[in-house]
Amino acid sequence: MPKPQDVIEMEANSNRRDYVLEQVSKKGALLEFAQDDFKNDKEIVLQAIKNNPEALEFASDLLKKDREVVFESVSQVGWTYCYAKENLRNDKELLMAGLKNTGQILYFASPEMRDDKEVVLEAVKNKGIIVKYASTRLKNNLDVGLVAMSQNKKCYEFLGDDLKQNEQILQKLND
Repeated sequence: MPKPQDVIEMEANSNRRDYVLEQVSKKGALLEFAQDDFKNDKEIVLQAIKNNPEALEFASDLLKKDREVVFESVSQVGWTYCYAKENLRNDKELLMAGLKNTGQILYFASPEMRDDKEVVLEAVKNKGIIVKYASTRLKNNLDVGLVAMSQNKKCYEFLGDDLKQNEQILQKLND
Protein backbone atom coordinates (compact mmCIF):
# COMPACT_ATOMS: atom_id res chain seq x y z
CA MET A 1 0.00 0.00 0.00
CA PRO A 2 1.49 3.37 -0.95
CA LYS A 3 2.23 5.97 1.70
CA PRO A 4 -0.34 8.74 2.10
CA GLN A 5 0.70 12.06 0.57
CA ASP A 6 0.81 13.86 3.93
CA VAL A 7 3.31 11.26 5.23
CA ILE A 8 5.48 11.60 2.12
CA GLU A 9 5.50 15.38 2.51
CA MET A 10 6.26 15.18 6.23
CA GLU A 11 9.18 12.84 5.63
CA ALA A 12 10.51 15.16 2.93
CA ASN A 13 10.20 18.22 5.18
CA SER A 14 10.77 16.64 8.58
CA ASN A 15 13.86 18.77 9.16
CA ARG A 16 11.93 22.07 8.92
CA ARG A 17 10.57 23.11 12.30
CA ASP A 18 7.98 25.54 10.93
CA TYR A 19 6.62 22.90 8.54
CA VAL A 20 6.47 20.20 11.23
CA LEU A 21 4.73 22.53 13.69
CA GLU A 22 2.12 23.52 11.12
CA GLN A 23 1.44 19.93 10.03
CA VAL A 24 1.15 18.39 13.50
CA SER A 25 -1.26 21.14 14.52
CA LYS A 26 -3.51 19.89 11.69
CA LYS A 27 -2.82 16.16 12.06
CA GLY A 28 -1.09 15.22 15.29
CA ALA A 29 -0.22 11.68 14.25
CA LEU A 30 2.26 13.08 11.71
CA LEU A 31 4.60 13.59 14.66
CA GLU A 32 5.63 9.98 14.05
CA PHE A 33 7.39 11.05 10.84
CA ALA A 34 9.16 14.12 12.18
CA GLN A 35 12.85 14.11 13.03
CA ASP A 36 13.73 12.98 16.54
CA ASP A 37 14.74 16.52 17.53
CA PHE A 38 11.16 17.65 16.95
CA LYS A 39 9.77 14.74 18.95
CA ASN A 40 11.71 16.31 21.80
CA ASP A 41 10.43 19.83 21.08
CA LYS A 42 7.77 20.58 23.70
CA GLU A 43 5.90 23.13 21.59
CA ILE A 44 5.64 20.76 18.63
CA VAL A 45 4.62 17.80 20.77
CA LEU A 46 1.97 19.82 22.62
CA GLN A 47 0.52 20.98 19.29
CA ALA A 48 0.41 17.40 18.06
CA ILE A 49 -1.30 16.23 21.26
CA LYS A 50 -3.83 19.06 21.17
CA ASN A 51 -4.82 17.88 17.71
CA ASN A 52 -4.59 14.17 18.53
CA PRO A 53 -3.94 13.10 22.15
CA GLU A 54 -2.68 9.74 20.93
CA ALA A 55 0.36 11.49 19.42
CA LEU A 56 1.97 11.17 22.86
CA GLU A 57 3.14 7.78 21.62
CA PHE A 58 5.60 9.51 19.28
CA ALA A 59 6.98 12.02 21.78
CA SER A 60 10.52 11.56 23.05
CA ASP A 61 11.09 9.67 26.28
CA LEU A 62 12.13 12.97 27.85
CA LEU A 63 8.74 14.52 27.08
CA LYS A 64 6.94 11.40 28.28
CA LYS A 65 8.43 12.37 31.67
CA ASP A 66 7.03 15.91 31.35
CA ARG A 67 3.86 16.24 33.42
CA GLU A 68 2.35 19.03 31.32
CA VAL A 69 2.77 17.05 28.10
CA VAL A 70 1.43 13.81 29.53
CA PHE A 71 -1.47 15.55 31.30
CA GLU A 72 -2.54 17.19 28.03
CA SER A 73 -2.91 13.75 26.47
CA VAL A 74 -4.18 11.69 29.41
CA SER A 75 -6.85 14.19 30.40
CA GLN A 76 -8.35 13.81 26.93
CA VAL A 77 -8.15 10.07 26.27
CA GLY A 78 -6.91 8.38 29.44
CA TRP A 79 -5.36 5.27 27.94
CA THR A 80 -2.24 7.18 26.87
CA TYR A 81 -1.25 7.03 30.54
CA CYS A 82 0.55 3.85 29.50
CA TYR A 83 3.19 6.07 27.85
CA ALA A 84 3.87 8.04 31.04
CA LYS A 85 7.30 7.38 32.46
CA GLU A 86 7.94 6.06 35.97
CA ASN A 87 8.46 9.53 37.45
CA LEU A 88 4.75 10.24 36.82
CA ARG A 89 3.27 6.94 38.02
CA ASN A 90 2.67 8.32 41.55
CA ASP A 91 1.06 11.53 40.31
CA LYS A 92 -2.46 11.10 41.64
CA GLU A 93 -3.95 14.10 39.82
CA LEU A 94 -2.59 12.85 36.50
CA LEU A 95 -3.88 9.35 37.12
CA MET A 96 -7.32 10.60 38.22
CA ALA A 97 -7.61 12.70 35.05
CA GLY A 98 -7.04 9.59 32.98
CA LEU A 99 -9.30 7.38 35.08
CA LYS A 100 -12.23 9.66 34.31
CA ASN A 101 -11.85 8.46 30.71
CA THR A 102 -10.84 4.84 31.21
CA GLY A 103 -10.50 2.72 34.33
CA GLN A 104 -8.16 0.31 32.61
CA ILE A 105 -5.15 2.50 33.22
CA LEU A 106 -5.08 1.37 36.85
CA TYR A 107 -3.02 -1.49 35.38
CA PHE A 108 -0.17 0.98 34.71
CA ALA A 109 -0.39 2.74 38.06
CA SER A 110 2.21 2.35 40.78
CA PRO A 111 1.56 -0.01 43.71
CA GLU A 112 0.95 3.05 45.90
CA MET A 113 -1.78 4.29 43.58
CA ARG A 114 -3.33 0.82 43.40
CA ASP A 115 -3.66 1.05 47.19
CA ASP A 116 -5.30 4.50 47.15
CA LYS A 117 -9.03 4.08 47.76
CA GLU A 118 -10.04 7.22 45.84
CA VAL A 119 -8.02 6.12 42.81
CA VAL A 120 -9.36 2.57 42.85
CA LEU A 121 -12.96 3.74 43.30
CA GLU A 122 -12.63 5.99 40.25
CA ALA A 123 -11.15 3.12 38.25
CA VAL A 124 -13.82 0.56 39.17
CA LYS A 125 -16.60 3.10 38.69
CA ASN A 126 -15.41 3.40 35.10
CA LYS A 127 -14.49 -0.27 34.55
CA GLY A 128 -15.40 -2.60 37.38
CA ILE A 129 -13.32 -5.56 36.26
CA ILE A 130 -10.16 -3.53 36.80
CA VAL A 131 -10.54 -4.26 40.52
CA LYS A 132 -8.25 -7.20 39.80
CA TYR A 133 -5.34 -4.69 39.76
CA ALA A 134 -6.25 -3.07 43.07
CA SER A 135 -4.17 -3.80 46.13
CA THR A 136 -5.10 -6.79 48.25
CA ARG A 137 -6.33 -4.42 50.94
CA LEU A 138 -8.75 -2.70 48.55
CA LYS A 139 -9.94 -5.95 47.00
CA ASN A 140 -11.35 -6.59 50.48
CA ASN A 141 -12.85 -3.10 50.86
CA LEU A 142 -16.66 -3.12 50.90
CA ASP A 143 -17.03 0.28 49.18
CA VAL A 144 -14.72 -0.79 46.36
CA GLY A 145 -16.43 -4.17 46.05
CA LEU A 146 -19.92 -2.68 45.88
CA VAL A 147 -18.95 -0.17 43.20
CA ALA A 148 -17.17 -2.85 41.18
CA MET A 149 -20.09 -5.28 41.47
CA SER A 150 -22.57 -2.56 40.50
CA GLN A 151 -20.55 -1.98 37.37
CA ASN A 152 -19.94 -5.63 36.46
CA LYS A 153 -20.88 -8.79 38.37
CA LYS A 154 -17.93 -10.64 36.84
CA CYS A 155 -15.77 -8.64 39.27
CA TYR A 156 -16.75 -11.08 42.01
CA GLU A 157 -13.94 -13.47 41.10
CA PHE A 158 -11.34 -10.72 41.71
CA LEU A 159 -12.61 -9.60 45.11
CA GLY A 160 -10.80 -10.61 48.25
CA ASP A 161 -11.85 -13.82 49.99
CA ASP A 162 -13.28 -11.95 52.99
CA LEU A 163 -15.39 -9.72 50.76
CA LYS A 164 -16.74 -12.67 48.76
CA GLN A 165 -18.58 -13.78 51.94
CA ASN A 166 -20.17 -10.36 52.56
CA GLU A 167 -23.99 -10.36 52.40
CA GLN A 168 -24.15 -7.11 50.43
CA ILE A 169 -21.70 -8.44 47.85
CA LEU A 170 -23.55 -11.76 47.59
CA GLN A 171 -26.82 -9.85 47.13
CA LYS A 172 -25.26 -7.85 44.26
CA LEU A 173 -24.09 -11.12 42.74
CA ASN A 174 -27.62 -12.53 42.82
CA ASP A 175 -29.47 -9.38 41.69
